[in-house]
Amino acid sequence: MPAALVVSNRKHDRCLRRASTRFLPSHPKVETVNHESENRTVTAMDVEALLGTLSRLPDVEADNLQAFDATDRLLLDTAADLLGPDTKVVVIGDRYGALTLGTLAGLGVGHVRVSQDLFTGRLALKRNALSAGLEGRFTEYELDRDLLEGAGVVLLQLPKSLAELEEIADAVARFAAPDAVLLAGGRVKHMSLGMNEVLERYFSSVQPQLGRQKSRVLVARDPKATPGKRPFPVVESLPELGITVCAHGAAFSGARLDIGTRYLLTFLDRMPASRHVVDLGCGTGILATMYALRHPDARVVATDQSAAAVASAKATAAANGLGERVAVIHDDAMSTLEPGSVDLILLNPPFHLGASVHAGAALKMFQAAARVLAPGGELWTVYNSHLQYRAALERNIGPTVEEGRNPKFTVTRSRKS
Repeated sequence: MPAALVVSNRKHDRCLRRASTRFLPSHPKVETVNHESENRTVTAMDVEALLGTLSRLPDVEADNLQAFDATDRLLLDTAADLLGPDTKVVVIGDRYGALTLGTLAGLGVGHVRVSQDLFTGRLALKRNALSAGLEGRFTEYELDRDLLEGAGVVLLQLPKSLAELEEIADAVARFAAPDAVLLAGGRVKHMSLGMNEVLERYFSSVQPQLGRQKSRVLVARDPKATPGKRPFPVVESLPELGITVCAHGAAFSGARLDIGTRYLLTFLDRMPASRHVVDLGCGTGILATMYALRHPDARVVATDQSAAAVASAKATAAANGLGERVAVIHDDAMSTLEPGSVDLILLNPPFHLGASVHAGAALKMFQAAARVLAPGGELWTVYNSHLQYRAALERNIGPTVEEGRNPKFTVTRSRKS
């Protein structure tokens, strides 16, 4: 689809461009597109219409959960003034396709390289691209040299974790073009000065732009040299468990033992010795590793929708001599596992969807467990006690008993009816 984004109200467009580039000094290698002098056929309304068609599926959908936000719009507007006909564009952290498809539909870019951490995000991008007729115009990569080599402009939805941001910033500085520009956008309420500090370790210039609709973009230029090996995964020893944990930046809790998993592990002796076991939402793979060490005959699968978690769990299993015994799968709610094929599932479910507190992720996991568990199989769950998941577990799995409770967490055992 041709050409770059224009705003039909030209006076508004000129004001917007001045605002979006107030802190953008001229850059010798990135060409600026003159939107008003070019013959453009794709309008801002076209892009807005595209955004309005986006779906979160197969991720959880609800009235208060959207497939795009004001940060996506602001990133696209900011990028418009940086793109020339030959600029290589990379998108990182696109949630459901707004940045990738908006770049293709509205910014005159023919092809985009993309890296998404979440499995559901990857599926949603493909689904939305097919619906928009934009399939085949982006290529998916992990966060590596193939993604970033020669990239001139990188669009990033800022992650929640500073560690994840550091891994991304290092990769951009290490692999992108020497004159690359990183546009990192987020909701103001979720941004912190720590994000600026992380970017300043990897870029000589980091400039915050004017905020709009409660979103803001940080423009990072002039990548610094990154000698030595990449800083992730972090590798730490956990003496209390006698294991080594490896963690990429986006992995929940990093290389530490989170308190919910710690509490669930106190019940490891009560859990049955099962043949086929799944650590659902495995994170760094601590539960899978501990169960596999305790039960040498078990076939253990660790699965997570986060690519960073999957890479972390693989590294953790290998670091503890379990690389051949723990299979790690990048998946959404065990969708690739056969119904009735699992004897035991261990689960420490999230209670956030992105930045929103929402029970939808846990409920989706309970429904998946009901499908995958064999009759008589068990689901052991740890959760914040105030969430009161027991009724949902009874409804989806079967008889559920409370195995333990402390001031913060509850552990339950549910048996598949």
